[in-house]
Amino acid sequence: MFSKALSVATVAFAASAVVNAQTFTACDPTKKTCPADPAFGQSVNCDFTKGPCDIFTVAGGTKLDYKNNGAIFSINSEHNAPTIATGKYIFFGKVEVEVQAAPGAGIITSTVLQSDDLDEIDWEWVGSDNKQVQTNYFTKGDTTTYDRGAFHSVDSPTTSFHTYTVEWTSKAVTWMINGKTVRTLSSDAVKGKFPQSPMQIKLGTWCAGGKNSPEGTRIWAGGFTDFSKAPFNAFYKSISIVDYAGKDSPAKGGVKEYVYGDRSGSWESIKVVAGTSSSDGDNKDKDKSSSAGPSAKPSGDAKSDSPNNKAAATGAGSDAPSSTGMKTASGTTDGAAATDAPSSTGASSTGKPTSTGVVSGASSMGSVGVVGLLMAGAGVVLAQVL
Repeated sequence: MFSKALSVATVAFAASAVVNAQTFTACDPTKKTCPADPAFGQSVNCDFTKGPCDIFTVAGGTKLDYKNNGAIFSINSEHNAPTIATGKYIFFGKVEVEVQAAPGAGIITSTVLQSDDLDEIDWEWVGSDNKQVQTNYFTKGDTTTYDRGAFHSVDSPTTSFHTYTVEWTSKAVTWMINGKTVRTLSSDAVKGKFPQSPMQIKLGTWCAGGKNSPEGTRIWAGGFTDFSKAPFNAFYKSISIVDYAGKDSPAKGGVKEYVYGDRSGSWESIKVVAGTSSSDGDNKDKDKSSSAGPSAKPSGDAKSDSPNNKAAATGAGSDAPSSTGMKTASGTTDGAAATDAPSSTGASSTGKPTSTGVVSGASSMGSVGVVGLLMAGAGVVLAQVL
């Protein structure tokens, strides 16, 4: 039975990986010269129980309601994909969201960090699974392998609020649930196949269980969506964003933008341009740039994996990102749209912390990442968080 289940999971993840390869970016700095990424350069907090937050742009076709439980991302048909994305970027940092995921087979809720060259760090919730959340990461849009995901136990994620955190430094990515570390990815363990370029933050939901969704994606998402049970609502209560501006500790302001110094997409090549952020002033400060460099100590409790933990890290590229590209994209998909399969994970799970290289306590047979959720498939772009 286990081998059969494993085979089904493998087929689903592989199928979703193919779909996810259809992602794109409006301008990939590893292929050509692109506009600079505007920087947060500091810490920002949004309380969605009080209404919209102006650091986010709402994707076309997206309509959100704001109530006492936060921003409501609602799906009533397979064409809905409500999404918001930040206009600014963090270059290493910490993102913490308080969210109750949407329930329902085929319904995906996601929080995505994604760069212009398709590095990506994800949280994804499958609506039919009220016991787990999935994590994943991608680098440079690489979907040649689908072994980067992991499952993590969490109590009733679709019926109660929890706080989910990503801390991202030059040394490691650490995922936390309610303040407890559940997974750590060490940059040393994956030999450079590590998310490392400036990222936007995307929040959203989308339907992977529609009649036109690819079979592998639909299997991963729990099957066909029963729209007689709609609406399917996710609630984002708050988000905290801390930009480290190329270091491994919080920036204190005075950062205007991030510029790719060459085509490598490596964090060392990206220049941090000093100045005033576009929303903080008139940018009259004379720009000064420097290459990024980590501070002596990483912040938080992130623990780097040992370089010896390489079993699951071999070839760790990145599940194709939820496609960013456009700073925002449509909040709807057309009926023929292929849905990016999420960053999904393996065939088993536990509540224990995991670390990649070897994903202990959670399966590492991840699938493709979606999210941010700009989904590009069958000629359609679905912007989502993601």
